[in-house]
Amino acid sequence: MVGKNSENEPVGELCVRTLTMPCDTNHNGDIFGGWVLSQMDIAGAIYSGKRCRGRTATIAIEAMKFIQPVGVGDILCCYCSTVREGNTSLAVKVEAWVIRKFDTERVRVTDGIFTYVAIDEQKRPRSINSKTILEE
Repeated sequence: MVGKNSENEPVGELCVRTLTMPCDTNHNGDIFGGWVLSQMDIAGAIYSGKRCRGRTATIAIEAMKFIQPVGVGDILCCYCSTVREGNTSLAVKVEAWVIRKFDTERVRVTDGIFTYVAIDEQKRPRSINSKTILEE
């Protein structure tokens, strides 16, 4: 876990860290926003699966605003924290930060609230607390 609600530091657990590649660019040469969104959803899925102790599915993404473009060679880092928890669903704030190519400073590029529902083997909603803790 890092940060405590700061604009200059990420808040939450680091769930995804990946290098941006030329194949992920849009027609302007920046990293495609849909690729960033997919990495954020992967991070949220990792976080929600761990918290819900099992399978989850994305059911909603609240509004996102891209603050800065992401470039080829930047390292994208996605941090997750719990916003709301219901009986079957979990709202996760996902912050996307980058470490610019050949730099060490992190810069926030976007964030959003992703909602996941815990599901059972038949893909039906289940209680978040219905599973036992997974063996480490």
